[in-house]
Amino acid sequence: MHAEQTPEVSSILQHSPNGLLLVDGEACIRFVNPAFRGMFRTGDGDLRGHKASEFLQSDCVELAIQVGGEPSLRGNVPEHDIHYRAAIFRIEGANQYCGIFIDTSEEERARAELLEVKRETLARAEEVIRRQMHTAQEIAGLLGETTAETKVLLAKLTDLFRQEGTP
Repeated sequence: MHAEQTPEVSSILQHSPNGLLLVDGEACIRFVNPAFRGMFRTGDGDLRGHKASEFLQSDCVELAIQVGGEPSLRGNVPEHDIHYRAAIFRIEGANQYCGIFIDTSEEERARAELLEVKRETLARAEEVIRRQMHTAQEIAGLLGETTAETKVLLAKLTDLFRQEGTP
């Protein structure tokens, strides 16, 4: 099926928020939609004939072709800070494969930020516990000193009362 076949299909392909890629059995690009171009920053040039791996920085399409399709995979393009989830499947009756790419970059950034908040919170909690333990040790030391002083004072008072003959 080609994007030019019907206006309806063409409109769907052009306006899909997901990146769409059509390749032949050699992983050479036959079609990409605007969302794919934007996601992988391909520019406006003709991509037909180029290997998909040039833009994905991964051989995931070639590997999916070898196994007859890949229902779910994840990848990233570090130089553009792009993370994606994709499904690559064989087009029945043709030596072509379609890839549907979902941009998960924002989700990955949010996950990384949450992980950093967790790390910072754990570090703060450990610091608070360390300070509380130090304070508790200082208090215990002071209580020990005053308890010892109280014991000595009470012993002296007891001895004094005994000397005076107070039972």
